[in-house]
Amino acid sequence: MGNLKPKLVITNLLHVLRAEKKITQQELADILGVTRATINALEKGNYNPSLELAFRLSMYFEKSIQEIFSVEDYHEF
Repeated sequence: MGNLKPKLVITNLLHVLRAEKKITQQELADILGVTRATINALEKGNYNPSLELAFRLSMYFEKSIQEIFSVEDYHEF
């Protein structure tokens, strides 16, 4: 299978953006059609969203995906 590169460490600003809108995890989950546990896992960095969910978050917060999510310790491939 070859040499797999280490996983990317992806961070996000969801908790900050959610606080700015003054909404709970449950309210955001309801808006996006996911569970509160999904929002919690995203905020803690325990789960990376699907591309569709990343776009939904981007549209809701009116931010680009890159403004919400970033990669830590990126190394060239």
